[in-house]
Amino acid sequence: MRRADRLFQLVQLIRGRRLSTAAHLAGRLAVSERTIYRDVAELQHQGVPIEGEAGVGYRLGSGFELPPLMFTQEEAKALVASVRLAQQGLDPGLAREAEDALGKILSVLPAAARAAAESLAIYAPLIGVDTGNQQRLQQLREAVQARRKVQLYYRDPQDKTSRRTIRPLGCFFWGKVWTLAAWCEARRDFRSFRVDRIQAMEVLEGGFQHEAGKTLADFLRHVGAPVL
Repeated sequence: MRRADRLFQLVQLIRGRRLSTAAHLAGRLAVSERTIYRDVAELQHQGVPIEGEAGVGYRLGSGFELPPLMFTQEEAKALVASVRLAQQGLDPGLAREAEDALGKILSVLPAAARAAAESLAIYAPLIGVDTGNQQRLQQLREAVQARRKVQLYYRDPQDKTSRRTIRPLGCFFWGKVWTLAAWCEARRDFRSFRVDRIQAMEVLEGGFQHEAGKTLADFLRHVGAPVL
């Protein structure tokens, strides 16, 4: 890879994450960390607002724009495959937005790349999708974004139903089922709820503010997952 191409890719990688370590960037570009340090220094010298330092990580400062990207045929195929596969698990709102976003991307591609992407023989038919679960998933996702408390009636593995008031924190997909990570006010602890076991739910008027020890980052640390 030419150095100019590597520098361009380096900027793309840094702006694609909240914080990128030299080790991560070196692994993605198949170069040494020393090369990453030199390349970052060169970009900073050229005026690219990369913030951070060696040993900590890098991020791109606000206000920096790159020219529009053009995808290769293989990259366009990957996007089509990703959206088709993802739509089977997404809630209706996100599925529509994904389809619209893909259409915008394909519309600006060269004719050959667009034709190759659209003719990709990979499909994920929406068979056996529970529309009730999908609607609940959308409500929960929107409640997470709006920081709205949710009251739900939940059936546990022993078929016992309980009423919970929760602070929804994030939705997780495990290949076959969606779960909701939440702070349960009744248990005063983190809990995970399978969306398909929610019998009924109501998004409450009362919102909530993030509190130390009750956030998504705290939940991820609680279960031993990496905090990105």
